[in-house]
Amino acid sequence: MNMSGSCDPYVRLQLGNHRSKTKVVKKNLNPFWDEKFNFVVGELSEELIVTVINEDKYFNDDFLGKVKVSLLDVLDAENLSLGTAWYQLQPKNKKSKNKNRGEICLNISLSTRNSFLDAPSIISHTSSDDLLSSSMSSELTKEVPSRTSSGKMESSSELGGEETTSIKENKSASTSFVDLLSQIFLGKNTDSASVAENKDLVLSEESLSMSMKTDICADSVCNTPREGKFEELLAIMATKDVGSDMPGNLPGGVVLDQCYFVTTSDLNSLLFSPDSNFLDSVADAQGTTDLQREPWRLLNGDSSLKRVITYTKAASKLIKSARATEEQTYLKADGKQFAVLASVSIPDVPYGSYFKTEVLYCIRQGPQLPNSNQSAHLLISWRINFVQSTMMKGMIESGARQGLTESFLQVRDIISKQIKPAASLEDSSCDRVKNLVIPETKKESSLGLAFHFLRSFTVLLFLFVGIYVFAHILISSPSVIQGLEFIGLDLPDSLTEVLVSAVLMLQGQYILKIIERFLRAKGNGSDHGVKAQGDGWLLTVALVEGNKIAAVHSCGLSDPYVVFTCNGKTKTSSIKFQTANPIWNEIFEFDAMDDPPSRMEIIVYDFEGPSHKALSLGHAEVNFVRSNLSKLADVWIPLQGKFAQACQSKLHLRIFLNNSRGNEIITEYLTKMEKEVGKKINLRSPQTNSGFQKLFGLPPEEFLINDFSCHLKRKMPLQGRLFLSPRVVGFYGNIFGHKTKFFILWDDIDDIQVIPPTLANVGSPSIIITLSKDRGMDAKHGAKEIDQEGRLKFHFQSFVSFNIASRTTMALWKARSLTPEQKVQLVQEESEEKEENGSFFGSEDVKMLEVFSDGIPVAASLVMDIFGGGPLEQRIMQKVGCVDYSSTPWQPVKSDVYQRRISCKLETSLSRFGGELISTQQKYSLPDGNGWIVEESVSLQEHVLGDYFSLQLKYQVADLYTAPKACSVQVSLGIAWLKSTKHRKKLTKNIISDTSFRLKEIFTQLEIELLNANTN
Repeated sequence: MNMSGSCDPYVRLQLGNHRSKTKVVKKNLNPFWDEKFNFVVGELSEELIVTVINEDKYFNDDFLGKVKVSLLDVLDAENLSLGTAWYQLQPKNKKSKNKNRGEICLNISLSTRNSFLDAPSIISHTSSDDLLSSSMSSELTKEVPSRTSSGKMESSSELGGEETTSIKENKSASTSFVDLLSQIFLGKNTDSASVAENKDLVLSEESLSMSMKTDICADSVCNTPREGKFEELLAIMATKDVGSDMPGNLPGGVVLDQCYFVTTSDLNSLLFSPDSNFLDSVADAQGTTDLQREPWRLLNGDSSLKRVITYTKAASKLIKSARATEEQTYLKADGKQFAVLASVSIPDVPYGSYFKTEVLYCIRQGPQLPNSNQSAHLLISWRINFVQSTMMKGMIESGARQGLTESFLQVRDIISKQIKPAASLEDSSCDRVKNLVIPETKKESSLGLAFHFLRSFTVLLFLFVGIYVFAHILISSPSVIQGLEFIGLDLPDSLTEVLVSAVLMLQGQYILKIIERFLRAKGNGSDHGVKAQGDGWLLTVALVEGNKIAAVHSCGLSDPYVVFTCNGKTKTSSIKFQTANPIWNEIFEFDAMDDPPSRMEIIVYDFEGPSHKALSLGHAEVNFVRSNLSKLADVWIPLQGKFAQACQSKLHLRIFLNNSRGNEIITEYLTKMEKEVGKKINLRSPQTNSGFQKLFGLPPEEFLINDFSCHLKRKMPLQGRLFLSPRVVGFYGNIFGHKTKFFILWDDIDDIQVIPPTLANVGSPSIIITLSKDRGMDAKHGAKEIDQEGRLKFHFQSFVSFNIASRTTMALWKARSLTPEQKVQLVQEESEEKEENGSFFGSEDVKMLEVFSDGIPVAASLVMDIFGGGPLEQRIMQKVGCVDYSSTPWQPVKSDVYQRRISCKLETSLSRFGGELISTQQKYSLPDGNGWIVEESVSLQEHVLGDYFSLQLKYQVADLYTAPKACSVQVSLGIAWLKSTKHRKKLTKNIISDTSFRLKEIFTQLEIELLNANTN
């Protein structure tokens, strides 16, 4: 018993040399096992020993009590069974003072077997000294193993236990005569029966040997493995299927749940056929080597199909490479459904002998798709099966969960390349197809709609007054012409008549407006049924119904319709007349988006006609970054707003967000960002992305683009890292265990400013991010200040690579938050600013110094090949120490102005300033058209002083009038200081000398290359 008054009991059973044990029931004085064990009986004089033990993870397990049951007692019992009975647990020795140790409920019986099929081994010889053998079944039900200090029994609630562990049975060399014992117990041989009653056996060696030969031959026939073609073996196994159900998911969790446009048999062949290259593709993706596959074999009378695969797992950060053995066994194969259990053993890893990893592949028929194509549903689950008890279970399961999740992400991508998922065709997936099947609403007739819309007290009053006046006109006599009246003009004769006429006119005008509003609302269409266009991120919203929609009219009902807005695109529902519980059953599909959406805004309006501003009855927001997409498949969303909150209004929606291009959309997004940033962006590993998602609680479709070390400026600067992804920018810092973590959406950012170095910023440039009003309030603890408009401001400074960080941040923000019109306007403003400044370098006052000037005996057009991006430029740059030199194509930015970006690494042996070099070049022709000017802005990365300055170069290449085939090259250098440093003079001298040397080397090599080309 533990100090808490509970215990963790389990039972160990032993019969001869055979041992087994039950699962451990945690913290329970009244455990329930309900487990069955089968033992092969060697001698009838043996005893079954049942021992109850309390598990202790830190010290030796504690003995609680035991029970001994003789097999002779079971043999003498009726039907060879003692039945279900309670047995008093006994102490280890008779001298123990504590006799009350609880009871255990057992069901013990003897049974016979018809063959040696279930025996652990087959013995081909025997001796006259062998005794009878049979099998014994023992079933545990319940026990009360321990007591309190006062000797009284305590009980507690039953809890789940761990998985059953077993100890390998020692094989006995003795021979068991199962068939002979069967004849004795079943009375098929009268002589044997009489011998059994006298507990004495007399058998002839001849009959015994014949019986043994018959059984062994039969067993060998049934147990002989059968090989053949994979399809034929599956067909044979399908004939043995008895209609059993598919196995349930393993308790470890589901790692892959996907539908595919393929038949179940084809999907099964792709995954498990010997002719499939699926395993080879997975091995290449995961770095697995030495892959060896045994052929599929039918075992156990053609009822089990099995094969063994061995391979060497690639080394990871935690473990070295290890040899693994995987046994794949078909649990079900009826031609339509398939279930394969893979048991993987890796004994060479730490604690590898303590557990096996089991993965269950279930292939079922998928849902019926709208285009009548067949689909297959692949569901993969896992668990860890511990064969021995260990204290490291939690660590083992955690590591296995992470490894399997990452591995099966690669498996999913490999399958998707060979078979297109159903989610990417016709916008269908398994859950999606089921949940998007909504009942069609019965269309009401126009007369019925008019009745519901026009039934109000005002309309009824107008009709009553109108009928009343019309009846009065019919029954009254014509009035006499008097006053100013003349024939054809009948004026009111009193103020009462004037008042009645005015009321009738006002009511008539009001009724006409109601009728006009009804006709326009009825003719106002919706976006229901409009199919999405393109590939990318596809958003589908099913608007099912509304509940308790607020009303602003006196009648207590409204005419609601819903507007959905996502990434600047809107979808509008139809109008439901005079109802507080509208039923729409409409589906809206947004066109494919290149960027994953961050949120969707939902607004419910009351239709007031075309001349009135629509009145909002409530609004809501769906945040795709913070929401679990699986929970959005069927959700009730409460509405916000003064009307909606008062009425507790809500909408019933089904929302699905899918990516139809797989990993291609990620690579395309990174390529687009590379053009904006001017630097190669590498795709992060699945492990890095998984850690990023786990750190900020982000969905699996969010991936990391880049991260930078920086300081978060508050009252005191906080060291941490800034993480950038397509939809969020996050910060994480951990100082002496005090963690600061938050993220904000790009869509919530109102402005980003790049501040030059000042004394307040400790001499380093900084980035200030300003959010929109009332946005990002959950990240308020990371904000530096709140401005007068109530907007949060975040200050980031002390970047190691400020230029890359600022360019990446600005590029991602512009790609996310700016509308197409704003992007065009921003480009125009930037171009106008450049034209006003007259230089690519901007308005910063930088003193330019000529560092190179020379004449080259070739035309200027040939010299410009050094900026052409071709093989000539590559060769020369490699010779002058530029490693991994890459350049983007020239792209026009405005009339006669072209721009490109360059990146390379400088060898320290040829330059004082080693590290990575990033530059942006612009070229344009001279006013007289006699040459070109190339302006270049250069920044050094991965250098100690790289953040202190940036370089600005200006190349002027012009033909000489004095020589027909010669040109002059002049290069000027300017240094823009970003930070103050006491080494400024020394750095300036080194930069000028190093740049002059490199320029001389570049144009010398260029002259040699061009002259050699002309000579050849």
